[in-house]
Amino acid sequence: MTTQTSSKTNYVPISTLYQQVLDCWNRRKADEFAALFDEGASVVGFDGSQMNGRGEIELSLRQIFADHVTSTYVGKVRSVRFLTPEVAILRAVSGMIPPGQSDLNSAVNTIQTLVAVNRDGKWLIAHYQNTPAQFHGRPELAAALTEELRELL
Repeated sequence: MTTQTSSKTNYVPISTLYQQVLDCWNRRKADEFAALFDEGASVVGFDGSQMNGRGEIELSLRQIFADHVTSTYVGKVRSVRFLTPEVAILRAVSGMIPPGQSDLNSAVNTIQTLVAVNRDGKWLIAHYQNTPAQFHGRPELAAALTEELRELL
């Protein structure tokens, strides 16, 4: 993991917050997922859909989990950078394992960004974005990312 820290900051709570997001998704816990977000947070989903506010995030995820059998996320933190001691940006890559399978579906690898804020000693997500890692015209980059993520399996 690449990190940028100072004596006043520690990246562990930020990377833990990211892992909690993936864990809540994988356990299909919309309420626990939403609780990780700041009240006015925003999410940009894999398909470009947008969710604004903790309530909308929870409602949207409840609908997703009710209507779809979801894949399992695996993720790897690439960096954590503090803008201030109370604001950090995490960059990660992730892949998804389809239900009933044991390998990644390389067509849905993502680049993820999480902006975390410290509210009264508790880190919460202010913004979370999934961007498909398509690497148009550069199949070698897509293949390299898949191999990197397979190391997590």
